[in-house]
Amino acid sequence: MRLRRLKNVTCYWHRGDFVAHAYRGHSPVALHPSTAEILSAFDTWTTPAQAAEVLDHLHPETVVQAAATLLEHGLLAEEGSPEAEGDERLADAWGPWAPEASFFHYATRDVPFETATPELRQHLTREGRPALFSEYPEADRILLPRTPDPRLSAPLEQTLYRRRTHRSFSAQPVSLHDLSVLLRTVFGPAEFIDGFEYGALIRRTSPSGGARQELDAYLAAPNVTGVPAGLYHYNAREHSLELLREGFTHTEAGALCVHQEGIDQAAFIVFVVAAWERMRAKYRHPRAYRVSHLNAGHLGQTFALTATTLGLGPFQTAAFDDTAVEGHFGLDSATHNTLYALAAGHPTPDTTTDTAGLNAFRHTTLRPRTTGTA
Repeated sequence: MRLRRLKNVTCYWHRGDFVAHAYRGHSPVALHPSTAEILSAFDTWTTPAQAAEVLDHLHPETVVQAAATLLEHGLLAEEGSPEAEGDERLADAWGPWAPEASFFHYATRDVPFETATPELRQHLTREGRPALFSEYPEADRILLPRTPDPRLSAPLEQTLYRRRTHRSFSAQPVSLHDLSVLLRTVFGPAEFIDGFEYGALIRRTSPSGGARQELDAYLAAPNVTGVPAGLYHYNAREHSLELLREGFTHTEAGALCVHQEGIDQAAFIVFVVAAWERMRAKYRHPRAYRVSHLNAGHLGQTFALTATTLGLGPFQTAAFDDTAVEGHFGLDSATHNTLYALAAGHPTPDTTTDTAGLNAFRHTTLRPRTTGTA
């Protein structure tokens, strides 16, 4: 019987234990650290006896017994087995995304969903629980206008089909009014709802898992009327901009967002930042990390539609230098992380987009290839 170590297995230290996790259909298992050496002997198809020859400093029976245990825990696979074939398919399917993306995806699948325990309810209602809002009380601030805007009454269908991603902007600054309407509509509280034992919770115009509202808006504003160029935090509770650093240029915007097209022309960039404790306080399983990214996507869509309604050109990107962005805003990258960048400005006249014709579709795969005959 020849065995091989699974390609889709991740090993790590956690709370003093050496853990091996074959992450498709298996649970993590704590092992002695020396097990890593035995696993390494099965890098290719190998019999336990051949592995024992390589590991000649160990007793052969020890290697054989360890191999049986590792096979039982799904860390080794038998040649020709469904487990081995599935492991190969998984490794091929995820390709350059492995191991980081594939490990996270499969390690957070099929998790148990539990209702809140009395202990958790107590934790979420005691003094010191995560605050509903983030704020910088000592910062200088700009109190934003709350003037309503009739443009938000535009028909939804019209807004949906007008939405475009823009990458070219004029030098015309965005008005303080438009920025204020955009921030309030996307990130401000629409209402406060009764969370019963959890106290008051915030509802925004976008959905948020468990109404945790763990995502905050941090603004880089090089070209907004009435807002000195700088870095700000949007205080959703008081609808204000809290100054974190004076001065910000389009050149800096390009450097933070890997010099992608249009970023050095946008009037402003909103970096969507997760304050993890708000989410983690209620949802303890790492699957909740998926939810925060989904929440960021909801906000990004609302941002794009609102900007479109206001006559601005939006675009969204995940291409930015995480460390540099968080460093600029003075964020602790352990407790706060940037998930998304939302930018806008006054778009230049649209470049005509050619409608796909016969030639384009000749070079397009419309359906998966099939095997065999019809």
